[in-house]
Amino acid sequence: MRTAAIIVLSAISCVSASAFVRGIEPAAAIGDFDAAADVGSPKIAGSAAYNPLSQDYALSAAGTNMWAQRDEFQFVSKRLTGDFILQTRVQFLGKGVDPHRKAGLIIRATVDADSPYVDAVVHGDGLTSLQVRRAKGGATEEKRADIKGADVLQLERRGSRFIMSAAVFGDPYTTTELADLTLPDEVLAGLALCSHNPDVVERAIFGNVRIVRPAPANFTPYRDYLGSVLEVLDTATGARRALRRSEEPFEAPNWTRDGGALIYNISGRGENRGRLVRFDLATAQASTIDTGPNTRNNNDHVLSFDGTMLGISDQTSGASAVYVVPAGGGTPKRITANTPSYLHGWSPDGKTLVYTGSRDKEFDIYAMAADGSGAERKLTDVKGLDDGPEFSPDGRYIYFNSVRGGSMQIWRMKPDGSEPEQVTNDGWHNWFPHVSPDGQWVAFISFPKEVDASDHPYYKHVMLRVMPAAGGAVRTIAYVYGGQGTINVPSWSPDSRMLAFVSNSGPH
Repeated sequence: MRTAAIIVLSAISCVSASAFVRGIEPAAAIGDFDAAADVGSPKIAGSAAYNPLSQDYALSAAGTNMWAQRDEFQFVSKRLTGDFILQTRVQFLGKGVDPHRKAGLIIRATVDADSPYVDAVVHGDGLTSLQVRRAKGGATEEKRADIKGADVLQLERRGSRFIMSAAVFGDPYTTTELADLTLPDEVLAGLALCSHNPDVVERAIFGNVRIVRPAPANFTPYRDYLGSVLEVLDTATGARRALRRSEEPFEAPNWTRDGGALIYNISGRGENRGRLVRFDLATAQASTIDTGPNTRNNNDHVLSFDGTMLGISDQTSGASAVYVVPAGGGTPKRITANTPSYLHGWSPDGKTLVYTGSRDKEFDIYAMAADGSGAERKLTDVKGLDDGPEFSPDGRYIYFNSVRGGSMQIWRMKPDGSEPEQVTNDGWHNWFPHVSPDGQWVAFISFPKEVDASDHPYYKHVMLRVMPAAGGAVRTIAYVYGGQGTINVPSWSPDSRMLAFVSNSGPH
């Protein structure tokens, strides 16, 4: 029955451009977009289809060009106002005929063939460029990116500024900006494909498509919040799947040890703030986890290695303290007497908790028995923030992030705090290392250098990255609008193939 439903949904999401030429509106939207249509009446009609299982968009298109004074291409569009961000990973299908076939993201004033527009496109020969027509019927201009062969594209509107970010998957973005383009407040924005040959049909797949409403300029952190998207990510391929969208913000998914659910906390300012939620992956149903009187949980919650216990950081009684509770819910037991304390890891044998604590206005890493016996042990004693401690699955190391070198980087040390060694050293501020269950990989979130080294704020352009635990090159696996709450806690799937995380957007 489920397979049949998927087939039906796919059929409903397939829209022929010829219907729009005849002026017939589609019966349903196509994925997150309002419509699909040919612009400029190409000789051969294009089409678009949305696959709700993979969440990819498949486009076919002919068209003479997208250049000079008029355009011909297939356009999957949504009406948007104000500032927004478009994101995709695009792949041409086949070798193609013309090296100047184009695929990418576009923002237009109208669907007229000679409309003003700006786009971020990759060509068949790898040329990656920001193209713009400033006035109706005017000539097209081009700003070429410093890279070739990009397959990850982002196009952001900030008033009259339009910013293209492009990358070959795995690398950081290269940015190209247009500072002074005037388009109407309401525009048509979305996906574009052109064959650059009126007698040829080209095809492309657009994956990881996101329409993001960023935080407004007057946004105040921890007073104002955006909505959240619960996502899972294949770390080998970079394919993302959105599981749940909510205007009520939530954060920091843990993946349960049986692989069947994700656990996250509600944030924001609403009545559910601080509740923990279990999201069942088979049914897509969310249910509140009973944590007794402890209902002000933050985004520092961790499952034990055997999956039976859940450690939480709760501030119902004041500053954050660490508690443990059965994973299915129950009455929490307080572990840390000293506050604030923010939990990040269990030892593989379940006997030790590691957490970040602020003592005498200095943040360091501490360890304590998971049953609450004995005193806490201080594992770091270096000036500056140490945070995010997490055991490797073999128990040999505690990974953490530290600003001790001037920028926030990933470090590791022995479980007793000895022999600290730096793991990353680059131009990004790297936070919250998470070691895969098989011990082979370390995933973390990277903030741009413009962010203060000791801060991990909400609503920034960040990257999720991985590196071999044995050492080696760092690879970007997701380009995300998020930050605080995106991946604060261990979130690997039990088979070490997937990561769960949270991205952010206002309503659109």
